Amino acid sequence: MEVPTDRMGVTHIVKRSGKRVLFNEHKITEAIWKGMQATGEGTEEDAEKVKSLVVKMLEKSKETPSVEDVQDCVEQALIESSHTITAKSYILYRNERAKLREQKAALIGGQIDELKLSYNAVRLLERRYLSHEEGQISETPTQMLWRVAKHVAMAEVNYDKDPKNVARTYFRLISSLEFLPGSPVLMHSGKKSKQLSSCFVLPIEDDLKGIFHTLEQAAVVQQAGGGTGFSFSRLRPKGDIVDSTRGVAAGPLAYLKVYEAAMQAVKSGGTRIGANMAVLQVDHPDILDFINLKLSGGMENFNLSVGITDDFMYALDSEAEYDLINPQTKEPAGRLSAQVVFDSIISAAWRCGDPGIVFLDRMNNDNPCSHLGKIEATNPCAEQPLLPFESCPEGSINLTTCVKVTHQGGEVRREVDWPKLKRITRTSIQFLDDVISVNRYPIKETAKMAENTRKIGLGVMGFADMLFMLRIPYASEEAVVLADELSQTIYEEADKTSQELAKERGTFKSFKRSIHDKAGRLRRNSTVLGIAPTGSISIIAGCSSGIEPNFALAYSRSITDGGQLMILNEAFETAMDEEGIPQEVMQDIAKKGSVTDELPDDLAKIFVTAQQVAPEWHIKIQAAWQKHVDGAISKTINFPSSASVRDIERGMLLAWGLGCKGITAYRDGSLDVQVLNTGGGA
Repeated sequence: MEVPTDRMGVTHIVKRSGKRVLFNEHKITEAIWKGMQATGEGTEEDAEKVKSLVVKMLEKSKETPSVEDVQDCVEQALIESSHTITAKSYILYRNERAKLREQKAALIGGQIDELKLSYNAVRLLERRYLSHEEGQISETPTQMLWRVAKHVAMAEVNYDKDPKNVARTYFRLISSLEFLPGSPVLMHSGKKSKQLSSCFVLPIEDDLKGIFHTLEQAAVVQQAGGGTGFSFSRLRPKGDIVDSTRGVAAGPLAYLKVYEAAMQAVKSGGTRIGANMAVLQVDHPDILDFINLKLSGGMENFNLSVGITDDFMYALDSEAEYDLINPQTKEPAGRLSAQVVFDSIISAAWRCGDPGIVFLDRMNNDNPCSHLGKIEATNPCAEQPLLPFESCPEGSINLTTCVKVTHQGGEVRREVDWPKLKRITRTSIQFLDDVISVNRYPIKETAKMAENTRKIGLGVMGFADMLFMLRIPYASEEAVVLADELSQTIYEEADKTSQELAKERGTFKSFKRSIHDKAGRLRRNSTVLGIAPTGSISIIAGCSSGIEPNFALAYSRSITDGGQLMILNEAFETAMDEEGIPQEVMQDIAKKGSVTDELPDDLAKIFVTAQQVAPEWHIKIQAAWQKHVDGAISKTINFPSSASVRDIERGMLLAWGLGCKGITAYRDGSLDVQVLNTGGGA
């Protein structure tokens, strides 16, 4: 919140856009003190004195000062106060920021935008999110966020609320980057499409008409900007006799390849190829062929997951065989060694990153609406276990905005801002519930199921960067405890908010006989949390993705419609400035993408990257979050290229043992083309 000065001389300043805002002299102090910390020149008291000199200079003018006027006075005051090193650093910083503003403005047609986004964020927005008219960009990032806030807030008309006031609240939430909704909300709000859900699961019935009807529905969903998940487990195995024709069944893999070809031809939302998930239950007779499907290449538009059952895990534990079940007859169709099947899974994952595994029985144990059916599949990244025809809008809290750093007597105190985290959670839950109300679903069955369950997926991003800011190693019990505390706090606040919304607006339609009804609590939403990978929105927010450790301190990232983004971790860069690490050391680390022996041991333990984190810590962190997440978590264990098959096996078994709902392992370099690549000479 802006805090006006108590002086009569300067009450407002003029921003670069021409907008007048309240003058906040405390921001000047903060900027000066940050500069002094970076150069090691001066104290907090010195920063306060320089600020006072700046204010005196500004008061001499009869005109309302501009941002540039304020910065000119800061330069002059630093020089007059003999803080020449800080002054030089500040001048260089201003020059760099000016160049960056020019570069960002060039991306959006020379327009000025007040959001303090990185160049990479603006570039991504320009390529995928900002509205275009006649081939030209027709909105700034700020205007885009207003478009989103106003559209979603229109739901409040249904509850006799003023949508203008709510829109202002939503705009403050997303423009501060405290929370960002998923890509479909950013792309389609206030536009012709208005399809805002990230995730869908569509059922595939075991007949030719049903198979191709679902494919048609999937194409419509993909074109509208949604990702789709499918279970192929209902389809009879290859070679089975088809009673109606006395022919032979093609099997689920043949139809999966048909789906892959069709999805390749459909661009999701007209801007990108959509994501898909294919699940096959581990007791399906064609399971070994499914596990090895990607080893020969192809299937680029599908993630694969084996649906693991409790019975399979018990057989694996006892080194036993288990029954394969024909889904058509429900009769046993052979037996396999659980160990042989599991070895096939981990071997394929080691070689190409697929398949992952999802623990279906565990997901169904937490199914809030089991009276509506069984969960057979998830969305493409596996953070949302969904019933057939269910969908889910998503959004994520930026945890880096919930870190509070204070300076007391020369000591630095770093802590989580818990009240702020709760406030963000409350507003985010209402936002996502409103998304359901204004959503325009691509097929009628998903519209009906959305009202039946009102499932939403609030997640987080920036967890690894939060640990950087708090100086906590990712691979530590302290990080596990923090993950537990964060997820519990977010869930409790989300649950409380959903209960309050239920009292005000009514429960989801299928509330009766749900787990919430049986527990005696009202609920607006059948589930509230689900941690997504946040690939694009974490770039916009300038933070690490999901709950993953940072892939690297500097890396290149492929974006779905072509091109590369060079990413330098902002939390790392800020921390190095605070710790007084020389620029040449930081640049050397950035070129390699990770820390080796350049930093003191205490810092080297903190600023680690994904491949430097042992698999058990990946899993422990995921399990700590999962304890309080009623949906699921999208999590990848990023292994170094030197990792063994047994390393991946240990990770998957630990995920089962600690209560995770699924997991994916990826060994660096196991694919010729990968989304993230370390280094980049930043």
